[in-house]
Order: sequence, then C-alpha cells, then structure tokens
Amino acid sequence: MTRTANRTLCNLAILAGLPLLPVSAAAQKPAAAQKPAAKGEKDSAFLDGVAATVNMDVITFSQVRELTAPLENSVRGQFSGPDLAEKIKDIRLKAVNMLIDRQLILQEFRKMKGQIPSHMVDERISETIRTRFGGDRGAFLRTLAAQGLTQDKLRKMEEENIIVKYMRGKEVKTDSLVSTADVESFYRKHSDEWTTNGEVKLRMIKINPGADPEKKRKMIQDIRAKIVEGADFSDLARIYSEDSTQDQGGDWGWVKRGDLSGELDRQVFMLRPKKVSEVLSMNGAFYLLYAEDVKNGTTKPLKEVRAEIEQRIGQEERQKLEQVWMARLRKKAYIKIY
Repeated sequence: MTRTANRTLCNLAILAGLPLLPVSAAAQKPAAAQKPAAKGEKDSAFLDGVAATVNMDVITFSQVRELTAPLENSVRGQFSGPDLAEKIKDIRLKAVNMLIDRQLILQEFRKMKGQIPSHMVDERISETIRTRFGGDRGAFLRTLAAQGLTQDKLRKMEEENIIVKYMRGKEVKTDSLVSTADVESFYRKHSDEWTTNGEVKLRMIKINPGADPEKKRKMIQDIRAKIVEGADFSDLARIYSEDSTQDQGGDWGWVKRGDLSGELDRQVFMLRPKKVSEVLSMNGAFYLLYAEDVKNGTTKPLKEVRAEIEQRIGQEERQKLEQVWMARLRKKAYIKIY
C-alpha cells in the first residue's frame, strides 16, 4: 500500500471519531451548494437506512456519510464517470468496515462491563474548547449547532473515542525495543524516502481511459510489451501518448523530486536507468514511465532518521496486531453489509 493510500486511510480513521472542529466558510454552505453526485451514483445511498449490522447494533447510511463526505468531495474534483463511481464505492466500503471494527470494539468493552468516568469526558471536551476554540465556549457551542450535534451526542462520541483508545491500548501491545537489524533493513528498503536532489531524465506515455477503460488498459499493456521487446519509447509516445509532451516523444526532461504530483513523483524515482515502468493507473489515467538517465541524490545517514524509522516500525507492528485482533472479533460476530 502506498504512503498516499495510507494517509487516506488515516484520514478516514481520524474522521471515524468525528472530532469537533471550528466551522469553515465552506462547511457552512448549504447542501445545495455542494457539487452534485456523479452520474451513476445511487442517490439512495445518501438517504438514511441500514448500511450494516454488527450483532444487534446498526450502522446507518448517515454515519457512513458523515465519515466519507470530505473524501468524496475531494475525489469529485479529480475523477468523473465510472472512475468516480468506483472511487466513491471504495471510500464508502472502507468507511463501513472501519465503523464495523469500531462497533466491535465498543461491544467488547460492554461485554467486560466497563465504564468510563464522566470526568474523563468532561476533561476531553474542556481540552477541545481550550485548544481548538481558544477557550471560547460560545464559539464551541455555535460550531456544535452548525454541525448538527447536541451536547449529549458529543458526550457519547467522546466517551466512545475514549473506549476505543483504551481497548486498543489494552489489546495492541508491542515491544518498545526495535532491533538494530530491523532498523537497518527498513533503512535500506526505504532509502529513497530520505534521498534529496536526485533527478530523472523522464519520458512518459499517458493514455486516458475514455469510454472503454479496459480496452485502453490492454492497449497500453501492448505498448509496454513492444518497448520491452526493443521498440523505441519516444516513437511510441509520439504515436499513442495523450500527454502534452506527445510531439516531443513524451520527453519531460530532467525532473526533481516534488516536480510531479503525489504517487507519480514516487513512481518516477523508483525507476532504474533505461527501464520502463509497469502500467500505472493513477489520477484517472494509465501511464508508462521511462528513465533515460538517473542522477543519484544525497541520502540522509541512518543516525539522522533512526528515531523516525523506529516509530514507523512500531506503528506497522501495531497495525498488524490490530488486524489480528479485529479478525478475531469479526470471526465470532454476526456482520452483514447491505
């Protein structure tokens, strides 16, 4: 999974707690001002109803919508048609599964007959008012009303957040010591992340999916096969590419880290000299990348990034343990997604 994808999932996970934030101008726009759903999306998904059941508890469409709305609005600016519908479907499914996991954790706490002291909830709300609203309780209450929340609902949300955090801390325990060997191995595998000033002399073929994405995918796979067999990348770029550099044979010149967006930038700097990439599906299009030449950059020494690596290894280990824990809870539960 890419780091971009991980960040997306982390954003979903944070939103699952529905933290109270100051209302921006955009957030105060009426629903009618928002971009309409893409053609092909089911309007019924926006009406309240049962999205899933977890034992005797119900997850509603409105809960899913609260969780996914920011990401859905974001992808609507990047995709359209079938690609958008698929992205929306994927976002909602991830959200439903996160809400299922959350409900399983809450149910496990109830089985233990656990209780959260009310003063802990009071302290969390006071901390929110202090840190996010500068101590202005009036602004806090206005934001609460603007987001359609009552104080009772907020207290329930905060109590559940405390429970989830407590249960994760109880069930997902890792050894605080990370071995030197693990750190060194991680550093070697991810050294590109700490490398700066590198450059790649890049050529690119871009194919838009159009009305028949599978046909276009097959076409770009055939193009790649020809390149691997010895065909000239620039000649094929002039014939097939739908990028702005088509007439130049897909020539982007020397690019530095950060010159390109997100995942495309990461993929470019994974290329070896004189090698073509696999077919990449990103940003609503298909890509082939070719490194005519590579200038290696400067890599930070291990001692400067050791603390970051130890933190990331620990986080990955916690994620693995949580997956095992959640699989165990799911196995003994009745779950149905509608």
